[in-house]
Formats: sequence, C-alpha cells, structure tokens
Amino acid sequence: MISEIVLAEPRGFCAGVIRAIEAVEEALILYGAPIYVRKQIVHNPFVVKELEQKGAIFVEEVTFVPEGARVIFSAHGIAPTVKAMAAKRSLNFIDATCPLVTKVHIEALKYVSKGNTVILIGHEGHDEVIGTMGEAPENMILVGTIDEALNVEISDPTKVAVISQTTLSVDDTKDILKVLKNRFPDMITPSTSDICFATQNRQDAVKLLTTQVDLILVLGAENSSNSQRLREVASILGTPSYLITNISELKNEWLDGVRTVGITSGASTPETLVEEVVSFFEELYNPRFRSLKAVDEDVEFSLPPEIVEIKKLRHAAEK
Repeated sequence: MISEIVLAEPRGFCAGVIRAIEAVEEALILYGAPIYVRKQIVHNPFVVKELEQKGAIFVEEVTFVPEGARVIFSAHGIAPTVKAMAAKRSLNFIDATCPLVTKVHIEALKYVSKGNTVILIGHEGHDEVIGTMGEAPENMILVGTIDEALNVEISDPTKVAVISQTTLSVDDTKDILKVLKNRFPDMITPSTSDICFATQNRQDAVKLLTTQVDLILVLGAENSSNSQRLREVASILGTPSYLITNISELKNEWLDGVRTVGITSGASTPETLVEEVVSFFEELYNPRFRSLKAVDEDVEFSLPPEIVEIKKLRHAAEK
C-alpha cells in the first residue's frame, strides 16, 4: 500500500529547455504559423505535439523547409554545415541552441585552433554530439565508454583536449576522464562549468531520493539522455526505478510491496506529466506528499537575439 509520495527538487524543465520552447512560442506569435523547427526542439513528444498544435512544423533537416521560410534550430545545437545549408536556401533562422552547448562548441574550436586533437565524451548519435562534432570533424574524436578511452589513438599525445556532452554529469564522465588522463598526462581537461547544471542537479536530487523511497519513477522520453541517466543513477544506487513517458506506462506490478514512491522528471519533461502521476496516486491511495530538495536552481537564459530584437521593434512600433 502506497503511503507516501516524495517529489524530487529540482526536476523537469531546465533553463535551456524553457528558452527553446519560448523561442518557438514567441516566433509563432511574432511571425505567425507555420514556423519550421529542425529536429525536436527538446527531446519530449508531448512538448513537440503541443507546439505542432500551435503551428510549428518539425522537420529532420533544413532541406525540408521551403526556401525563404523561417526555421528554428533546436536546443541541442547544430553543425556549421546546417547553418550554411539554411543560408543557401535563404532561410530566416533562429538559433535556440542552449547557451551551455554553445559554450562547448566555442571551446572545441579554441582547442582545435591551438593544434589540439579534441576528444568529446558523449553518446554517439545524440543530436548534441552530432552538432558539436560538426564544428571540426577532422580534429575531433568521440569517446563514449571506458573501452573506447583505453583504445583511442591520438597522433600527438601531447596535444589533447577534452570536452563533454553537456547532459552528462561529473559522475558520468569521471571514469572515462581518469583513463584518458592516465594515457595522456598533458591533456587539457574540461572545466566543471561545462557540465550542465540541470543534469547535475537532477542527478543529485535522485541520489538523495534513493535514500528515502522504495521505488523511483522518472518521467521522460526514451530519447532523452538526461532522463535515461536519472533512471540509471537510481538503479546503480540500488533503488528500483522506471522511465515512463506518461502515467499510461505505469505497471501495477512495479508497486507490489512498495510503500514510498519517489517521482522526478527529466530536463525536457513538462510538469503536467508529473501532475498526472501525482493525481493517479492521490485518487488511488490518498498518500502523504512531500518535496525533497537537493539544491536551489534559479538559472535563467535570455531568449535568442533574433526574438529579442524583433520584440523590441514591435514594442517600439506599438508606442
């Protein structure tokens, strides 16, 4: 019998996700539908569906956007070739790349300009990794596992720098970094400021949650890297955990013998999905509810400059 529900804090939307979603919503208000968006603006199907209903059209590549139309690049970042193709098709583009991702792109170029081979620690195929690698593909190597770190070959072992996919926490990268540092003692290592604060904060909250609950539910999409890691962190620490996209995926057998349930959500998960799970437990079990805060999170990012500028012009014209 479920007697208590513990809600992790922080959870859900991070500053980069809020910025990206607001960029699409503001563009629809300022320019009208349709607004094209390359890739999922964030990795959550419910967010994508809501924006589609408002007039956004999601495409895999800018080649599917009509020439001269307006397109928004997702929070995960893009390779320079994407911008070049957008310019070639005379597209008006708004870059909603998370500022933390942009920072990593800039660092990659800085290291390459100084003659370093750059190792990117990340997940192959992830949109952020594809975009970052695209900055200097001939001078960057992707490493995603300890085995790959043990076997990666560098032409000049004295000229190596490392950067990380932002949605990996310090814990996610530390073992790989240790192997790389042993192999390349002169390697330039990434600053902890390169790690997405939201990723680290949500994982810290889950770690705290595992000490007080019997089971953890993570709300998030299958293709959300940070959501998957929240589930993995809990499991590694010995607390059964499940990743669900919404309440319909909850299985009753998971709750057998469980008295206390912890709930969290990935950085691209709307709070409405958490509220649905909370309502489910409230109606069925009438448990106690409480929040468990790991850290305060008050970071905000300004909207993309293209949106800010046109809003200023519209506001001035209305006066």
